[in-house]
Amino acid sequence: MTATDVETTSGLRRSIDLRHLVVYGMVFIGPAAAVGIFGPLDARSNGAVPVVYLVATVAMGLTAWSYAVMAREVPRAGSVFAYATAGIGPRTGFLAGWMVMLDYLLIPSVAYLFTGIAMSSFVPQVPAWAWTVAAVLLTTGLNLAGVRVAARVAAITVGVEVIALACVLVGGVVVLAQHGPLRGWLTPLTGVGGFSVTAIAGAVSVAVLSYLGFDAIATFAEETRGGGRIIGRATLLCLVVAGLLFAAQTYVGALLSPMSPHELAAHPEAQGSAYYDLVDSQIAHWMSVFLAVAKAVGAAFSAMVAQAAASRILLDMGRSNRLPRVLSRVSGRTGVPWLGLVGVAAVNSVVAVWAASRADGLDTLVSIVDVGALTAFVLLHAAVLGYFVARRRAQSSTTHVVVPVVGAAVLVAVIVLASHGAQVVGAVWLVLGLVVVAVQGRRLRDSTEQVRAG
Repeated sequence: MTATDVETTSGLRRSIDLRHLVVYGMVFIGPAAAVGIFGPLDARSNGAVPVVYLVATVAMGLTAWSYAVMAREVPRAGSVFAYATAGIGPRTGFLAGWMVMLDYLLIPSVAYLFTGIAMSSFVPQVPAWAWTVAAVLLTTGLNLAGVRVAARVAAITVGVEVIALACVLVGGVVVLAQHGPLRGWLTPLTGVGGFSVTAIAGAVSVAVLSYLGFDAIATFAEETRGGGRIIGRATLLCLVVAGLLFAAQTYVGALLSPMSPHELAAHPEAQGSAYYDLVDSQIAHWMSVFLAVAKAVGAAFSAMVAQAAASRILLDMGRSNRLPRVLSRVSGRTGVPWLGLVGVAAVNSVVAVWAASRADGLDTLVSIVDVGALTAFVLLHAAVLGYFVARRRAQSSTTHVVVPVVGAAVLVAVIVLASHGAQVVGAVWLVLGLVVVAVQGRRLRDSTEQVRAG
């Protein structure tokens, strides 16, 4: 075992590098994530979807910057839980970890369900719930086998999705060169019928959700060669690559879309499949199928990364006595927090199978997965202010004030624009977290009084 492979004090092994981290982030996000929401964004932005993604990349870049600076100062697996604890205090840290867990517990369920539904459409003899369970078992097994094994499989998965996306982009360019665009060449940048700042802002509030998952990189801080600086570089690099891919695929899609933004707005039932339909009708049927299958399989491995990230946060919260300490157990053979992985997989299975049995299951889950992460991101920005400005634990600069303030303001705006159902679920989860904090505080006071009395 080399020096770079030695175990950390938690039992986690430093065995991954920048390449693995970027792959993990891209698998979680999905290189073709913009495909699924192209239709709704096209309708909302009057056809200027690439501009929406460029703005969204800058907006989420503020959060990525805060992750990068805190990862250098607090290189722990707990990610936003550890950052908020260091920058503000243990109670706020718990709430940050608690809120992001809502995201990490439900996003895998959504991804597994998406895989189950998609694969069932290809092989209807097997029900969606069976495909869902199979995906959970396969990816949980890979996670339990160790982070390097999972990283290798993740690299293959993201490679296949990138190949599918590249085929579509190359095919689209060939069609454009031969037949020209169905819309004006500049309309993806200016909008159809004129540029609207209001329309762009409204669409950005949806587009930023495509990036959720890049933050999972930070949970591997204690398993990375190079520590916090590598985490920061990987986070920013992943976000930039994703933003460029999203802008490219939506630019080509906008030029080849047979439906105008106005028509998509008038027919919401056509929005979800808009990108697949344009690839099918304008480029090639097999490319549409290849892209759909790649995204269906990729969703399961996106869930695998989310599952791994959730287990690392549980580990850090467990060893900090903010959750049951048993969750911090690490396998001596594979170096992974096996009990946390199994627990998260159990929750994923129950939620995903429940949703698969309901006609509105996918819509119900999608509507509530995002508010938890966005709230945790707001607390992350607050942690930067607390760590560098209020507590002065490291040398601060103007950027340690401007970036987190602007970043938090953007996220608050997105939360305000979220669906009412998502806001209600997020509020209920937050209240439960506050109750846990209150109970923990009372137990701590009682134990302190007992010690003094003794």
